[in-house]
Amino acid sequence: MKVLTPPVEDFLIADTPFYLPVAGEVELFENAWKARIPVILKGPTGCGKTRFVAHMAHKLGRPLVTVACHEDLTASDLVGRYLIQGDETVWVDGPMTAAVRHGAILYLDEVVEARKDTIVVIHPLTDHRRVLTIDKLAQVLNAPTDFMLVVSYNPGYQSVLKELKQSTRQRFVSLDFKYPPAEIERKVVAEEGGVDIEVARRLVKLGAKVRNLTDRGLEEGVSTRLLVHAARLIAQGTPARGACEAAFMRTLTDDPDLQQSIADLTADFF
Repeated sequence: MKVLTPPVEDFLIADTPFYLPVAGEVELFENAWKARIPVILKGPTGCGKTRFVAHMAHKLGRPLVTVACHEDLTASDLVGRYLIQGDETVWVDGPMTAAVRHGAILYLDEVVEARKDTIVVIHPLTDHRRVLTIDKLAQVLNAPTDFMLVVSYNPGYQSVLKELKQSTRQRFVSLDFKYPPAEIERKVVAEEGGVDIEVARRLVKLGAKVRNLTDRGLEEGVSTRLLVHAARLIAQGTPARGACEAAFMRTLTDDPDLQQSIADLTADFF
């Protein structure tokens, strides 16, 4: 029977992702990889978790296999399945199996969105066994030393129905991510957004003011990602107020009062 595995070239990161360390997270992640310990990244939307994983995969010279988790994700989606190709049946590896075969970093983004009966398939990869059992192939794959499992989620969206069980959480070490300090966020917005440091400074100060609106009902503050989006629009010639309205005023909320509050704050800086 033929077994199809995506080539490792599909998962290599050619260019160095831009990332500025904040508080020792690079060293901790690298030490966890050396010690073969899986890692949880916790933090709000758009604060740099995914960029950090890509940066570390490039730094460590490992392929990166990313899975965007959702409620319909099944164990077969992760492990693999049989498919009919022409007149034969072939086995096609899922992303988890491909990551193990290639000694990659496997990144499960927003892992709490996946069903709990799906998440349990990662357990044998997260303890001393470091194995992946493929029942349909009657195979057990031993994860190579270079393999690492990383998951992320946003604690702000947790509920009774969407949280990691303790039997899963206690297999990992954890890194907390927040929006970066202003001096680092300015550099990120300027570099990624293609604007000068003065425009980046105004955007970051505006972002800090908008984040304070969470006390008035805003579900979540403006992310670094959205500040970069606004900067890129400005760099392309969009007026600053229009860029901010498109990038985060209308994106963050549909509430007219909150939108007006964000518009008023924007007028203070642009």
